[in-house]
Amino acid sequence: MSQQNPQLSRRRFLTGAATAGAAAAGAVAAGNVGLSAPAQAAPAKPAPKNGGGYHLSEHVKRYYQTTLL
Repeated sequence: MSQQNPQLSRRRFLTGAATAGAAAAGAVAAGNVGLSAPAQAAPAKPAPKNGGGYHLSEHVKRYYQTTLL
């Protein structure tokens, strides 16, 4: 490696890094163009007519365990 002009070497490195970053960003953006719409979530269950929609599930029980001191 030539030690005659280290400033030029840094400039080439930074220019190359910027070019590589721009190319990577462009590849990511181009890769997202052809994707289909996100998958739809399952439809929610209808609410019960007489109330009573809340039920104690395992998920809720775990949450309550995390709130205990």
